[in-house]
Amino acid sequence: MHNAPVYAAPALVVARGLTRKFGDLTAVDAVDFDIRPNECVGFLGPNGAGKTTLMRLIYSAIHKTAGELSVFGLTPMQQRKRINARIGVVFQENNLDEELSAAESLEVHALYCGLDHRTARGRIAELLDWLALTPKARSSFRELSGGMVRRLMIARALLNSPELLILDEPTTGLDPQVRHTIWASLRELKRQGMTILLTTHYMEEAQQLSDRVMIMDRGRIVVSGPPNQLIEQHLERYVLQASGLAEAPAVAGDIRHERAGDADYFYSNAEQPLQALYETLPTPYALLRHANLEDVFLKFTGRGLHE
Repeated sequence: MHNAPVYAAPALVVARGLTRKFGDLTAVDAVDFDIRPNECVGFLGPNGAGKTTLMRLIYSAIHKTAGELSVFGLTPMQQRKRINARIGVVFQENNLDEELSAAESLEVHALYCGLDHRTARGRIAELLDWLALTPKARSSFRELSGGMVRRLMIARALLNSPELLILDEPTTGLDPQVRHTIWASLRELKRQGMTILLTTHYMEEAQQLSDRVMIMDRGRIVVSGPPNQLIEQHLERYVLQASGLAEAPAVAGDIRHERAGDADYFYSNAEQPLQALYETLPTPYALLRHANLEDVFLKFTGRGLHE
């Protein structure tokens, strides 16, 4: 008896040679990628790398300059309404109406989504409860903390029960407790099968939430893959970072050294050589740790500022 063939689910988002230019600036430069159902993909990159522009292309806010892009097999801009009926977006900047209460903001968006009154009322109550906002339902915008505002924006994006959720730097500027609360909510959406696109500057956020990450630099995707796989493939296992050294010490051949500004980085696949080096460094500003996603990010985008 032959086993039935297993077919992979079709990609929700497909980009081939996707390009967006603003005059002489190429914000997105001939990128290729697929987004599969039920995965969370994190887009990382310095300011100006093209992450937000890429998200805007996907949710039909701007036209592409060249290449191909499909969302649910549909063409952005040309079939914008059909696409947007199936996605939710949490924008980088707050765009809630400051004259409305939390519940009123959701009620207005429910009308935009075409939800009938009964369905909208139930969905709003469900989302406010899930995101711990019920006590603030009738509070004015000015009575909401920054974390409450971000949770309200997530609730608004989920009103239409989207198949694809786009989060553009959802926790920027929030304190660690609020950030972890939002992460818990997003992990629950992942368990429910939500497909999520996430742009973020927080490496821990990307590593906690993403099944895959795509690191962008100057409009291009320079490397992609599961976070732990990228760390294993592109870096040594251990890192010793130190600052305040007048000059870097000589190191053995099994240690790789980099210097950036007043900071030195020593890499090795063995912990013992770095531990021995650590004990000799004439500075209190030294840390021996495992390599992480931030090290991968800096390897591919550089340690200098991008202006």
